Amino acid sequence: MEAAPMAPQLLVRVAQRREEALGIASFELRALDGGELPPFTAGAHIDVQAPNGIVRQYSICSSPLERGRYLLGILDDPASRGGSRAMHEEIVTDDVLCISAPRNHFALVPARRTLLLGGGIGITPMLAMAAELAAQGRDFELHYCARSRERAAFLDLIAQSPWAGRAMLHLDDEGPYQLFNADALLAVPDTGTHVYVCGPAGFIAHVRERAAAHGWPAAQVHVEHFAAPVQELPEPGAFDVRIASTGKVIRVGANKTVAGVLSEHGIAIPLSCNEGLCGTCITGVLAGTPEHRDCYFTEEEKARNNQFMPCCSRSLDHTLVLDL
Repeated sequence: MEAAPMAPQLLVRVAQRREEALGIASFELRALDGGELPPFTAGAHIDVQAPNGIVRQYSICSSPLERGRYLLGILDDPASRGGSRAMHEEIVTDDVLCISAPRNHFALVPARRTLLLGGGIGITPMLAMAAELAAQGRDFELHYCARSRERAAFLDLIAQSPWAGRAMLHLDDEGPYQLFNADALLAVPDTGTHVYVCGPAGFIAHVRERAAAHGWPAAQVHVEHFAAPVQELPEPGAFDVRIASTGKVIRVGANKTVAGVLSEHGIAIPLSCNEGLCGTCITGVLAGTPEHRDCYFTEEEKARNNQFMPCCSRSLDHTLVLDL
């Protein structure tokens, strides 16, 4: 029995595909019957099944107030494992796609002020957040960092939005006066401000480092990764997992994942990204100490050791007891 991926649940039509910037295309998805799609909140993503069967997660960048469409922005990533490449090369207007209902692991929390920081394709969830905050009359700023104007997607959407005056564009090749300065922006911690960051791993790490250096509490800095950052990890070793409901003990070899071994024994864990990014496979831990290798949980959540991600994480103890 194979581990179950997050099964796409809806059929939608690509109402429009548009080249937004160099290497970035947008896909406007609408219901086949032209009706409303399931509601979502800013920061949400959907699973999309590419023509080659690969399922990938993409942030919805249209306003949550728009119930008739989901707008996605997808980078043709040179390091693609097949998902984004297939979307760029094979999907055109009027094609039909299978998607999941929206899920949100990057939701806004109520705050007096919000800073939205998007690097590259990381602008996508920020667009929905800006629309939601503007609709609620909340105070916010959007900072969009890109290598060049030709690589900056959705500039027309931003310029035509009612919140355009709150958006600042930072381009690497247009002079030092407009470059993004994390130190200046985050110089004074504010208990009423929350920061949201999405983009390349280096961009996220830089913002996190500068925020920490200036004394921002980690709980006020929210991040979403599009790819698992490179980590220096110890060589994996073998360990056991015990299934709490049955007492069955299963050996996890050094070159296998917990999810993969459970699948071999007929225990299906829902999977999607297989990189510890999306939270689909979160599994409860009743005893033992996980070796967390994901980039989804906060450090505080990891320290509780009461759940882990079997797609990538392992065990620091001989036996890990799973709430299955």
